[in-house]
Amino acid sequence: MSVLVYIENREGKLNKGAFELVSYASRIAKDLNTGVTALSIGNVSESELSRAGQYGASKVISINDGRLETLDNKAYTIAIEQVATAESATVLVMGSGFTGKAIAPRLSVRLKAGLVPFAIAAPSSYQPFVVRKKTFSGKSFSDVEVKSAVKIITLSPNSFGLHESPVSTAVTTFSPNLLDSDFSTRVDSSEKFSGKVLLTEADIVVSAGRGMKGPENWGPVEELAELLGAATACSRPVADEGWRPHAEHVGQTGKVIAPNLYFAFGISGAIQHVAGISSSKVIVAVNKDPEAPIFATADYGIVGDVQKILPELIQSIKASRSH
Repeated sequence: MSVLVYIENREGKLNKGAFELVSYASRIAKDLNTGVTALSIGNVSESELSRAGQYGASKVISINDGRLETLDNKAYTIAIEQVATAESATVLVMGSGFTGKAIAPRLSVRLKAGLVPFAIAAPSSYQPFVVRKKTFSGKSFSDVEVKSAVKIITLSPNSFGLHESPVSTAVTTFSPNLLDSDFSTRVDSSEKFSGKVLLTEADIVVSAGRGMKGPENWGPVEELAELLGAATACSRPVADEGWRPHAEHVGQTGKVIAPNLYFAFGISGAIQHVAGISSSKVIVAVNKDPEAPIFATADYGIVGDVQKILPELIQSIKASRSH
């Protein structure tokens, strides 16, 4: 019996999200009096993988197969299943991002495992096994009891946090038995994220909507994000109109995020958008319409023209840092 956690890397580097998953898995393993095994797929150095030990992973398994350079749902599922079986894993932990959404249901079928998606806390009970998750696009929560022998949990980002629990770590390699027929995805082109801060892991997010009136007015949004060390985001209409890349779209049909601080400039606050940001710790909204729905969700609201307020906010931050 063990806890297996799948950790993703970004260009060969583990990120905050990976360490949060290991922290979460470590908590479960401690409660179950067992160990944590982390699984990495991709070309990641041994020294980088060893960093998972800082958060409780006593073993890290590395799969470095060139055929897995591109996410292929079927092939990744088979590879992870083989590792889970070899490790006799009874609990599998993954992120609830695009990879988790694609792979966790497949693993659930192949391993005959109960699946709890978008979990927000460690299990509250192990006999029975009960985990709290988001429901209705984050507007409410439910406690899910899992009765299967193997359990799969996908964790919502920024819901558990980083918790150091240093242990000695052994890094090993694993070669999954994959056939050419297991690969069905072909990538003709790709668009790599080039921002400084990964949106799904950002502590601060500066987002804007159609109230900006055009892509040519996005300069202050990017300047504020740079000042705060934040990620930039946008509403769906902005991405659909091509003002900003779809990688920045947050909402029910985009990325679901949970930063500590979320700025919404010129965003009306449609329910689909709110569903993607409702787990933010603090929401600050700026909109010229005092009846905008976003104000019902925001912790702080400013009624005014974003074209005037954004520059004033930037100047205030610069002035406060100059003293």
